[in-house]
Amino acid sequence: MSFVDRRIETRPSSGEAPFKLNEVFFSRTDKRGVIEAGNYIFRRVADYDWPELIGAPHKVIRHPDMPRGVFKLFWDTIKADKTIGAYVKNLAKDGLYYWVFAVVVPHKDGYLSARIKPTSPVFEEVQTIYETMRLAEEQEGLSPDESAEIMMEWVRSKGFEDYDQFAAHALCEEFKARDAALGNPVDETLLALARMLDNAQVLVDQTEGLVKDFDAMHTIPHNLRVIASRIEPAGGPVTVLSQNYGSMSREMSDWFAAHVMGENSTFATIKSTVNTSLMVQCITRMLQECDQQLSMERRALGEIDMAHERAVLKQIVIDQLDRKRVGQEDVNREADRIMHACQVMHRQFLGLSSTRVLCKIESARLPESGETLSDIIDQLGVFQRRISERLERIEKLSGDIRIHEK
Repeated sequence: MSFVDRRIETRPSSGEAPFKLNEVFFSRTDKRGVIEAGNYIFRRVADYDWPELIGAPHKVIRHPDMPRGVFKLFWDTIKADKTIGAYVKNLAKDGLYYWVFAVVVPHKDGYLSARIKPTSPVFEEVQTIYETMRLAEEQEGLSPDESAEIMMEWVRSKGFEDYDQFAAHALCEEFKARDAALGNPVDETLLALARMLDNAQVLVDQTEGLVKDFDAMHTIPHNLRVIASRIEPAGGPVTVLSQNYGSMSREMSDWFAAHVMGENSTFATIKSTVNTSLMVQCITRMLQECDQQLSMERRALGEIDMAHERAVLKQIVIDQLDRKRVGQEDVNREADRIMHACQVMHRQFLGLSSTRVLCKIESARLPESGETLSDIIDQLGVFQRRISERLERIEKLSGDIRIHEK
């Protein structure tokens, strides 16, 4: 039997619907977006009775201010069986509005959406880009795809490679702002993962820079051969040095490119994997708060089975934590690979240093060309110092990521 709990609650006549910062709510739908369940806070904020919500399409709470491009991103992502997070402005039955940061997680034959109240500076920026998208849709007749591209261009302009990276960053910032406002302890796990994400970006930059340094260093053996052709017969010591240096530096560059950044490496996915771990941690926290809130609710949920909904929440948390564990194993494995590569490179670098010493000896033996050789020796020294410093930074960053993931 359906029971409707309509306690007397004060709501303003216009503006924002009451939604406290410490509250979190969820709803569950089928694959078509038809509401199957939710918790009391969802019903209260939306101002509907349960019989009006259950069986209704989730778009019943869609606000006309929301750009269609955002929902295009939403549906493209969840239909691909992936999780997404986004800022959403919703419309309550009485005409009030409420903003949420919503996370939608595919689950069996439907989706579960959990929401918190957004307050971070990121939220303020997003409201501006949403307004730009909505106006473009209305005034220029943009399609949802075209509108979504405005969002993606904005995301890229903020330094994110894709929407997933932006969403994880935004949700992390929301929890930080929320904790600060509520006087909660700092969430050290989220902060550690955010630092890991920063380290992962620096690791990518440093590693790509290393390969570029090696590519730039390939000009040095050519310059040595040019000098050799002027100062000595074919097969002379400088010629041999240039050949040895060229083959050694090329071998190191090729080895690193193949073993660290090659097709058998997951190096390119390190940043996205760490980003996924950050998003999963945020989602897990949100769902656990949903479960805690649901466990304290004593109001009727209509025909909704509270025990079943708590079981669903706990299962999704288990699934998300398993997803995080797999990602951590990938990051650890790749960090180990990179540290090993750096150690191999350090050993090989001893050979290049020896070659530079031989060049210096030849420079002293051939004073008429010593100045030119001396310039190249200086170039070698600059490149080797730069590469050595990069190797040390890469090894340290890999170690830091490895340690944090344990």
